[in-house]
Amino acid sequence: MTPKQLVEAWVDAFNAADAERLAGFYHDDAVNHQVAEEPVSGRAAIHAMFIRGFAQAEMVCIVENLFEDGEWAILEWRDPAGLRGCGFFHVVNNRIRFQRGYWDKLSFLRQQGLPLPEA
Repeated sequence: MTPKQLVEAWVDAFNAADAERLAGFYHDDAVNHQVAEEPVSGRAAIHAMFIRGFAQAEMVCIVENLFEDGEWAILEWRDPAGLRGCGFFHVVNNRIRFQRGYWDKLSFLRQQGLPLPEA
């Protein structure tokens, strides 16, 4: 599977809120760093992150652009309410070794009606 194909499958699993399938795309020692949050290390911790995320918010990823360069896939996305972001996926041996995502956490929290961080 190419990095682009893997991210296409990742988006399908994300939109199905399937934390188990999502976790299966990662190496055992993978790192997922959403820059608005602390990095999450290891497949089990990434799985738990997705379970928590899907329990607290309705999240949808609409692909705007998806590029591939060697072992990397680059995803530009939006959601139905207009939140936008991008993600970088380093894919080694058909699994995600490293992921970094950029999105506006404050807009996400407001959009989802979640508590805002204290100043």
